[in-house]
Amino acid sequence: MVTQKLLITDPLGLHARTAKVLVDAMTDYSCDVYIIHKDERINAKSIINLMTSCIKCGAEIEVECDGSDEAAALEKACELIQSGLEA
Repeated sequence: MVTQKLLITDPLGLHARTAKVLVDAMTDYSCDVYIIHKDERINAKSIINLMTSCIKCGAEIEVECDGSDEAAALEKACELIQSGLEA
């Protein structure tokens, strides 16, 4: 298992468009991917779970990946989140 702490920088937080970007990217990986926010573990491959998590701009999150391609998934998730989740 690998993890990385990050900040959400999109002014609107993790909303529908940005959640879709993350989910679309994470479904390419076979490992489990979670976003940890305020002690809640959110499946990063579920757009509904991400959108209902109400993650705001400036929130600190932790990305957790566990499985055979965990390093690649974590690298991609961090790249997307640090870029503001632009497609």
